[in-house]
Amino acid sequence: MATVFIPSLMQDLTGGQQTVDTPGSTVRDIINALEGEYPGMKTRLMDGFRLKGNITVAVDGEVSPIGVLAEVGETSEVHFLPAIAGGGARDPNRDAKRSL
Repeated sequence: MATVFIPSLMQDLTGGQQTVDTPGSTVRDIINALEGEYPGMKTRLMDGFRLKGNITVAVDGEVSPIGVLAEVGETSEVHFLPAIAGGGARDPNRDAKRSL
């Protein structure tokens, strides 16, 4: 079974567990298995048939460009990575203003 690392904002669904072992040969299988064991997980991860826009998945340390179609091995590690908000647009005039 693959080891799935649960983001902190989703650990309320797993009873506080940071990792869970889950069967599946694709990320989609993993998500479906997680939903069966921890109801509500799929809603937090999926938007229809694809990952939500603010979620990225990494399998064995590689961010997957194909999302839920990515293959998962028996000993794989799967990380769901929520986007981190913050920062802002850089003001191109900032440096010019400092020199005045």
